[in-house]
Amino acid sequence: MLQQTQVSTVIPYYNEWLRRFPDFTSLARASENDVLRAWQGLGYYARARNLHATARAVMDRYLGRLPTSIERMQQLRGIGKYTAHAVASFAFDQSVPIVEANTARVLARLFDFRESIDSDRGRQTLWQYAAMLVPKSNAAIYNSALIDLGALVCVARQPKCGMCPVKKFCAAKNPEILPVMKARPPTKRLIEQRAFVVSQGKILLEQSSTRWRGMWILPTLQTRRGSRRPIYKSTFPFTNHRVALVVYRRPAPKTAIPEQQWFESIDHVPMPSPHRRAAQALVTKFL
Repeated sequence: MLQQTQVSTVIPYYNEWLRRFPDFTSLARASENDVLRAWQGLGYYARARNLHATARAVMDRYLGRLPTSIERMQQLRGIGKYTAHAVASFAFDQSVPIVEANTARVLARLFDFRESIDSDRGRQTLWQYAAMLVPKSNAAIYNSALIDLGALVCVARQPKCGMCPVKKFCAAKNPEILPVMKARPPTKRLIEQRAFVVSQGKILLEQSSTRWRGMWILPTLQTRRGSRRPIYKSTFPFTNHRVALVVYRRPAPKTAIPEQQWFESIDHVPMPSPHRRAAQALVTKFL
């Protein structure tokens, strides 16, 4: 959950997730619909599907116990090098390094590393630095401290060097210009046109097979919008895009396509936040 998401956002989701899925057994037995609904609002829904698949794999291959080997962990869906090392450190107290956004910043400044940290060579070098420093015991405490150092002191803008506990060992002459990263691609603007269709107190939704695979969204606009004005507009960010969601009211089709379904309520339907907000606003207005 913490991948690309802030701690303050994650905490309530984390608590609710553990209440609903306290172990691999309960998560493996859950439907994808229930898993996506519990994840709704965190975005990057592939993470939820990967967790679901991993829970089932752990039940099938390892009798419900996560393997402690980093190599075996990385064979599970959605577990890359950082996640495997983080689990090994924090769950199993193994003496292994971790490199994530905060620790990468600390390491780049500590060693005055001036190459791009998001290049292959840069990532490899940071992992080598991290491996040099990790202690043989209490690695979980050390790694947690290193993350906190980056999050609270060695921050991205205006690092608090005056109060830094490792300033005597820091080689950076201009820490504010580090780490070096590749330029981000320019934000692309997209327009997403959708239909709002209601009939006999029900709303028509479509199960996505692309951007929000498995989630329910407002149906694709099948006909030209003509001269009618949209009944709803909003914008939302998505990776390197800024998407304008434009919704038009449409009559009920004679027959719904296989991916579409009528719902009396959307309360327990997994929907991406932009579509849920639109649907809730329009249902309130037109039903």
